[in-house]
Amino acid sequence: MAQPSGRIVVGLDGSPGGRAALAFALHDAARRAAAVEVVTAFDTAETLAALCGTASVTAWSSTSDIADAVETESSRTVAEVAAELAGRLAQLPPVTVTAVGGAVAHALIRTAEGADLLVVGRRGRGGFASTVLGSVSMQCVLHAPCAVTVVQPVAVDEAAFGDVLAATAQQ
Repeated sequence: MAQPSGRIVVGLDGSPGGRAALAFALHDAARRAAAVEVVTAFDTAETLAALCGTASVTAWSSTSDIADAVETESSRTVAEVAAELAGRLAQLPPVTVTAVGGAVAHALIRTAEGADLLVVGRRGRGGFASTVLGSVSMQCVLHAPCAVTVVQPVAVDEAAFGDVLAATAQQ
């Protein structure tokens, strides 16, 4: 594959929306000849200890231990989604996986600096509750330094998805 000509950042949280966002990002990156940076944000050991008490986080000795575990799990999810897309992509784009400690929206917005696109999944809390709770996707749409795509976690009709990508490519 030639040197990537762009960068797509995608948030991955293990939810169906996160998996759908990853699939979209891989498709779009393949179309654009861009690289994909998968970002999974997590609470730091210090934050978990402060919120839950030290006894609740004894399995994790440090934020670095949490980051390693999160990165390993995220890499496994990337491999699963890439395998699901194997017959649909001519070539898998370059992918890096990063685990970032801290607030999810802040981590994604910060990582999206200099990116061409930020892709996030919608968890679907819906309506007024989402507004009251403050949604990561809404924060990203409002504050990201690049274009943002919010992906629904629904079963995708592959033919329709291909039509959408083809129409986007023509623009």
